[in-house]
Amino acid sequence: MKWSVRAATAVMGWALACSAWAWGERPVKLIVPAPAGGTMDIVGRILGQQLSADIGQPVVVENKPGAGGSIGIQAMLQAPPNGDTLVMAASNVLAEIPHVIKVPFDPLKDVIPVASLARSGVVLVAPASNPARDFQGLVAHLKTRKGKGNFASYSPGTVSHYAGLILSDKAGLDMQHVGFAGSPPALQALLGGQVDIMFDGMLTSVPLIKSGKLRAYAFSGRQRSQHLPDVPTTTEVGYPELNFLGWVGLIGSAKVPAPVLARIQAAVAKAAQAPAVRQKLSDVGLEPEIIVDTSVLSRETRQMSERSAAIVEKYGIRLN
Repeated sequence: MKWSVRAATAVMGWALACSAWAWGERPVKLIVPAPAGGTMDIVGRILGQQLSADIGQPVVVENKPGAGGSIGIQAMLQAPPNGDTLVMAASNVLAEIPHVIKVPFDPLKDVIPVASLARSGVVLVAPASNPARDFQGLVAHLKTRKGKGNFASYSPGTVSHYAGLILSDKAGLDMQHVGFAGSPPALQALLGGQVDIMFDGMLTSVPLIKSGKLRAYAFSGRQRSQHLPDVPTTTEVGYPELNFLGWVGLIGSAKVPAPVLARIQAAVAKAAQAPAVRQKLSDVGLEPEIIVDTSVLSRETRQMSERSAAIVEKYGIRLN
């Protein structure tokens, strides 16, 4: 398993040894801007448990779903910018959703990435009852339903939505998008036969794939996932446009003072490198990778945002 740390210049070695200084004796609130059971929620609880043990203070995980994640982020921005309130997010809440849902903040200026914990792509899945055994067979099957098929997404304006649109367009499938509020209800509809396919996060799909309830057809990463080594990448099956890989981690207010941010990053880096955390992240289908260089994450997020803007414009995606 690959595990790398790119430390920000401000994160000195001594800070790693003194991570409890990040919050002193104050409890930490970790807002998850999504329903329970999804990627952000599970990663938040994995990190929160380890952080609490490390700093000897409560780390309270609070779900605040709605408006594509903006309700949770706005709650964080309204709290004092002292680092006590952070958001566990996926990069899509900054780089994708704001292009289709109006948010009351600038996702690239008012909010900063604090640390990423893992990488995650999406996997193309269908119910195990689908007759197709591979990607080409799936496309051929969907073509028999041209104009009648549909695909689910875990939220409008996300990679799950974009990937479905791109596949429908490039393969000439003319599929209808059906958006849901999170992976769990989308997967329920998929398993129930209300929708045909879905590009879903690894965390929520891998258990269903391994239990035989879903079949996987392609993974959106640059390389095959170690969790699904027999599943080809979207580039391998001839659709490099479907290469999507994002980060999952902490974001905070851009007003958090630099010394406080550095101490938080040190504490998070220490917690994320704990063997139990690394194993738990891997077990749920993620690729652990800790990055605590805000400039690196900010630059990547901006590039992802620019790509999302181009997709939104090309496919005429509008505010729901």
